[in-house]
Amino acid sequence: MSARSYLVEKSAPAVPLTPRTLAPRPSLADSVFRRTAFAAGGITVAVMLAVGVFLSLRAADALEVAGLGFLTEQRWSPETGEFGIAAVLFGTFTIGLVALATAFPLAIGTALLLSEVVRGRVRSLLVSLVDLMAAVPSIVFGLWGVKALVDVLGIDTVPSFQENVIPVVRWISIYFSWIPVFRVTADDGTPLTGDSDFTSSAFIAGIVVGLMIVPTMTSVMREAFSQAPVGEREGALALGATRWGMIRTVVLPFGRGGVIGGTMLGLGRALGETIAVYMIISPIFTINWQVLKSGTNSVSALIALRYGEASDFALSALMAAGLVLFLVTLVINFTASSIVARSRSGAQSEG
Repeated sequence: MSARSYLVEKSAPAVPLTPRTLAPRPSLADSVFRRTAFAAGGITVAVMLAVGVFLSLRAADALEVAGLGFLTEQRWSPETGEFGIAAVLFGTFTIGLVALATAFPLAIGTALLLSEVVRGRVRSLLVSLVDLMAAVPSIVFGLWGVKALVDVLGIDTVPSFQENVIPVVRWISIYFSWIPVFRVTADDGTPLTGDSDFTSSAFIAGIVVGLMIVPTMTSVMREAFSQAPVGEREGALALGATRWGMIRTVVLPFGRGGVIGGTMLGLGRALGETIAVYMIISPIFTINWQVLKSGTNSVSALIALRYGEASDFALSALMAAGLVLFLVTLVINFTASSIVARSRSGAQSEG
């Protein structure tokens, strides 16, 4: 190197090394989609907030009178100032839990059938039918559930649903009376066996509501099961696992988030069911721990029953009950959505 070139290179200023920024240039279609998605999300949140604000404002008068006793009082008499949702809220959760006990085995079995057993056009047809069943109105599902239960019991010509499910309920109350919730007794502890003692119970209403939420739970569970990694499936089978072994060690652990999320979404719908519950139950305003015994209530059925004849203050009390149900279902649905979103591919598979 010559002295001249050395001096030139030495005197040249050092250029700072800075990362080059890349400015994205979204297309018109991307911009329109982005704004539309933000608008749709904003409108959804705004509607939910508007519903909450509306219920809160309309329920303010009743909540001011009842106070915290609104959640602990069993009686419902807004005209006398003695009202609360303890009994109806208890009945709501009782019906929801019975519905889950009915729907969960049917939903998980159907989801595994669609994702692991049937193939080809049969699978596509069954998936479409299950997805369409989730959109059927509640009243149609309620009537279908009543007829389906009657057919299962093997009775073709019957005057009413309650008269045919009563033998099953009575059998449960006799042979499982050692479980407190399955007892059917009078106030003095005497066992009851009459037909009128089993009709219009939370158990019967829960069975019908359970049939309604099966499609919703099945769709969520099937989607989670179908996303199980193919490599882990084939690896389990290559190591000698049976189909059930592969499902137990790969599919079920992987779809655990979908199972929990689908179950909670089904519970959210069961808690808000109105028409089918209203058609079956015999409304009472006391906490009934015996799920097989006639007499229960729910928040949605209470609103449907008393809305038409309610005074201004009674309507405010009904709005307060609706606000509590709105908050409960909102928490359940948000929890279910977060559980489904956090489920990761293969993270929960067993070795």
